Parts: sequence; structure tokens; C-alpha cells
Amino acid sequence: MTDPLPPGAPAPPATFHRRTVADADRLPELRGALADWLGTLGLSEERQEDVVLAGYEAMANSAEHAYRDGEAGQVEVRAEAQDGRLTVTVTDYGAWRAPAATNGLRGRGLLLIDSLADHSAQVHREDGTTVTMTWLSRG
Repeated sequence: MTDPLPPGAPAPPATFHRRTVADADRLPELRGALADWLGTLGLSEERQEDVVLAGYEAMANSAEHAYRDGEAGQVEVRAEAQDGRLTVTVTDYGAWRAPAATNGLRGRGLLLIDSLADHSAQVHREDGTTVTMTWLSRG
């Protein structure tokens, strides 16, 4: 998953953790922070783009669907790179809402996540939803 570090280079942080208001205007900053962290891991550009897109989709789902009636809520992103595995979790603390019927133009976020990650799962709890996405090293 990663290229070897040059001799004497400090190891990149193996974990990422950020929490912010689940608001569409705040998500680009969170997406950028995740992208910056991924850039320290030596992943291919394509892999980084997959992770950022899938993560952002999960964040956007939290902002759009988890909190109702304009209530403010949080979205939390955690990531860990360890032993050839990259795991990203996106957690909200709102209420799960089953996907509504669409006109075919929307409602593909979870399918996108499933296609970008090697493995993904959603856990719906009384106090929120967690989407876990995993990428395995190629090679």
C-alpha cells in the first residue's frame, strides 16, 4: 500500500481523526484534511481519490440525511493505516432514514461507496450511523 520512506524520514501519522458540524458548507474542509493525511501515506493518486470520494460521500450522507428539521449534529471521521489495510469510518449521531425512492438521479451514494472500497458496511444504531470502508494493499 505504501512506498518505503526515505532513510531518516519521520513516519507519517498512522491515524486520522476529525469531528465537525454535519453541514454541507463544512465538509470540504474535512474532505481536504482527509486528503492531506492520505497524501502522507504514499498511496497511489488513484487510491487516494477513491478514498476521498467514498469518504466524502459518507460525510455528505450524514449531513443530508442524519439530522432532521434543521437540527445541528456532528459528523466524525476516523482513519487508520495499518498492516496493508486502510480503514475509514464516518459516524453521525442522528437518526437513520431509509433511502427514499428517487427519479434515478440521486440515491446512489452507498452504491458508489461499495464500488470504491474493497469492503464497506453500514451500522445503524439508535444514536446514529457508522459507515466503515476498507481498502487493502494491492500487490
